[in-house]
Amino acid sequence: MAAKKRSRQHWPARGEEGEVRIIAGQWRGRKVRFVGAEGLRPTGDRMRETLFNWLQPKIEGSTCLDLFAGSGALGFEAASRGAAEAVMVEYNPATVRQLGRQIDAFGASNMRVEQGSALQYLESLPAPVDFIFLDPPFHSELLQLSLDLIKPERMLNPGGRIYLEFPLRRGHPDLPPGMQFVREKKAGDVGYGLIGFDQAS
Repeated sequence: MAAKKRSRQHWPARGEEGEVRIIAGQWRGRKVRFVGAEGLRPTGDRMRETLFNWLQPKIEGSTCLDLFAGSGALGFEAASRGAAEAVMVEYNPATVRQLGRQIDAFGASNMRVEQGSALQYLESLPAPVDFIFLDPPFHSELLQLSLDLIKPERMLNPGGRIYLEFPLRRGHPDLPPGMQFVREKKAGDVGYGLIGFDQAS
């Protein structure tokens, strides 16, 4: 959800409309429309491009969980690039309705949106997935709370990865036991990367 550079990127205020562009895949160039909400920061184009370049060898046929979905930029990008299933979890009812309208507009049979607490969904995750996207509002403690709940051996398939974004001013979050950054970059005052069990790409 995060913008490339917090100091230069502007996103719509609460209630205003915005849009993000899908970079690649079957919906390349199409716009995902969203309504501004508190803490909503769609992941900027360059960061999404970097993320999905990292994931490209494994994204097709994968299962993805986009917690704190917001605009849905990460979930739609994953589905566009061939993910078998992209589940988006979002607490804000208005945002959930907008995500549902976007799924219908795209005819996205490989996507669904769940309304509710991302933390509760994570705790009761019905089956392991290949990729988890974690980008909650920066002003909250939700990133660390989410990482504290993650049990990789139960929630991730072998070779699975977790993507996260965090404000550099806070430093790196504490990672689940045994996990480490396998890819990492920064954009302005934002750190982002993939964590996993090994140093392989």
